[in-house]
Amino acid sequence: MTPTLAELAPPGGWRATPQAHIAPLRLAELPWPLRGLLALAGRFAKKRTGSRHIPDVFLLLMRNRRLFRPWLRFASRLMPYGSIGRRDAELVILRVGWNTRCRYEWGQHVAIGLRAGLHADDIFRVTRGPSAEGWTPQRAALLQATDDLHGEGVISAGTWQRLAAHYAPAQLIEIGFLIGHYQMLAGVLNSVALPLEPQAERLLAEAR
Repeated sequence: MTPTLAELAPPGGWRATPQAHIAPLRLAELPWPLRGLLALAGRFAKKRTGSRHIPDVFLLLMRNRRLFRPWLRFASRLMPYGSIGRRDAELVILRVGWNTRCRYEWGQHVAIGLRAGLHADDIFRVTRGPSAEGWTPQRAALLQATDDLHGEGVISAGTWQRLAAHYAPAQLIEIGFLIGHYQMLAGVLNSVALPLEPQAERLLAEAR
């Protein structure tokens, strides 16, 4: 029997998130200058997820206003406004979430990936890695680059050559930033122990 996406877990399990070390901001706590940032985050969230609901990751990172606005601008240039293609970018982010055992990143991007046009089979195949049967050569190279950078801190020469058959030089740089950015974010989320929102948990439980 095929497991639900909620039943999937990486080797070693997800990083435990019993309670966040730093709680996300709540609307009542936001001073007026942050309301403008919230509106900006809402527009980004709608483009990213199809909903104006502000994910907890934004409300967490808004605790550092000095970093939040430039981070949001940078992150939006990778996803959703990157040049790699939404579905391919989501496969990369999901693989990062799996590799880093970051349930928040994984759960959020299962929902975003399904809205972007991925199928549950694609998401299940992410858990089997770049050598899983069914990937196109382009997607296998993307996932291998993700694994290379996670495991060795460098995209190997062979993987780079495979990527270069499908992407322009500027996109190759973007792929490195995409993988590295989401690994950095996963490290922050795992360290803060941010739990996945209940609505994302429900979607995971329902998706097969």
